[in-house]
Amino acid sequence: GENLIYVSTHEDPGEPRTSWAAVYSTHLGTGLTRRLTPSGIADFSPAVSPSGVWTAVASYGKEGWGGEVEELSTDIYVFLTRDGTHRVKVVEHGGWPCWVDDSTLYFHRRSEDQWISVYKATFPKDKPVSTESVTIQRVTPPGLHAFTPATSPGNHKFIAVATRRPNSSFRHIELFDTVKNEFIELTRHVSPTTHHLNPFISPDSARVGYHKCRGESNGAKATQLLLENVKSPVPNLSLFRMYGSFPSFSPAGDRIAYVDFPGVYVVNRDGSNLRQVFHLNAFGSAWDPVRKGIVYTSAGPEFSSVSTEVDIVSINVDDVEQSNYKRLTIDGKNNAFPSPSPDGKRIVFRSGRSGHKNLYIMDAIEGETSWIERLTDGPWTDTMCNWSPDGDWIAFSSDRHDPGSGSFELYMIHPNGTGLRRLLRSGSSGRVNHPSFRPDGKLLVFTTDYGGISAEPISNPHHYQPYGEIFTMKLDGSDLKRLTHNSYEDGTPTWAPLYINPVDVEWPRKGECAFEDCHWLNEMPGRGIKLVGPWGLAKPQCGVF
Repeated sequence: GENLIYVSTHEDPGEPRTSWAAVYSTHLGTGLTRRLTPSGIADFSPAVSPSGVWTAVASYGKEGWGGEVEELSTDIYVFLTRDGTHRVKVVEHGGWPCWVDDSTLYFHRRSEDQWISVYKATFPKDKPVSTESVTIQRVTPPGLHAFTPATSPGNHKFIAVATRRPNSSFRHIELFDTVKNEFIELTRHVSPTTHHLNPFISPDSARVGYHKCRGESNGAKATQLLLENVKSPVPNLSLFRMYGSFPSFSPAGDRIAYVDFPGVYVVNRDGSNLRQVFHLNAFGSAWDPVRKGIVYTSAGPEFSSVSTEVDIVSINVDDVEQSNYKRLTIDGKNNAFPSPSPDGKRIVFRSGRSGHKNLYIMDAIEGETSWIERLTDGPWTDTMCNWSPDGDWIAFSSDRHDPGSGSFELYMIHPNGTGLRRLLRSGSSGRVNHPSFRPDGKLLVFTTDYGGISAEPISNPHHYQPYGEIFTMKLDGSDLKRLTHNSYEDGTPTWAPLYINPVDVEWPRKGECAFEDCHWLNEMPGRGIKLVGPWGLAKPQCGVF
């Protein structure tokens, strides 16, 4: 009819680390919108039956997200499209449902032999539908991954699927003949070295569509964006997704430093004058608020142990010889995430020199050879620190509430070690990371999995973790606001010192769009095969915001 069925994340369930994803119905004539997903439950990947009577979804039900980053532990539920009632679980362990007719569903799941395959669920005609009465049949054979199936109404002859084969590093679209039980390759013949995702079939079964990388080879504009404007849910706040990781603005707001592994780069805010200013592997960036052109970073490997050699360095980005960087820590025990005090005299950073990652403060110009003092002390991890603009507070992430659990929550402490308090609880095994003070010191922005996961990860290209959104909060822990809503990881947020008009900023950087497929699909069950794409396996990153 005239109703659009879709997923939205606009309603907060009120529980940390709980997905906001729910299915809604909007009448295109009147705009009347109805929530079809029950309160407190998250639904993904909705599919409407050919008659329009039923909608199928992948859902955790009341169990909730368990933190998976590969295949989700969802089941398939069916309910009436008109109002969400008569909801019933029809398949245990499955995702990405699609209908052929009102009694036949296809879906994907990881099989016992570890291949991801497409299955068919057939509903009974003479008794109630349930997981006990539905007949499940494996459709695609082992020996390759086949997923995100697509069907067309009444078409029992073939389906479309995305595949990863052991002899290919690329995701391709294929048809699977359900009568002859054989594959018919499509995209490999047209574009063998490009990823193709999420097929769909026209209602008359005559055409197959899919997602593909945008670029000049497709006749599309290939200009890259330095800053991509994202619609902001907050008035008078512009929001941008930025190329690279760990961005930071110069005090004047005219330049941006960021990390593009390996190395640190600086570019003008209008996209001009891009330069690499540090060639070694590094992560994090912070400008000195007083000394012009000085950027601090952590030199060494990311995601490493307490004893790994990582040091704080200061870089003079205006030194054209690119040799004027100074090592400020000398013990090499995972010194990282520097943040200068507003007067430019001190730096707070995390260090593993005691055997645990705790916070320290040292001289900003000469480093620890001048003086150093310990700020926090304990058998836990304190990290990702940021000094407030008025100098009174240091915000940081910590697992001190449950050391070693991988769960990080948001804390604040005075630079003299007093006033420790927790601002935000992240829920079971949750994460609140990379806090950053607004220039007026009244708000913190950070990345967190507070909003859970928003889509089946297999439907997207590779990213280190398929969750993480940008939130803000007042310093008293109130007024939590979600800024971003998507199925990718948004991370390492920062503030600009001045308002930027919400317009995309292009830069002259060229290159074909070249995302990677999910790295976990490189593992081929039982064959000891790990496929590596033409660019190798990318190092994990902490986000691209």
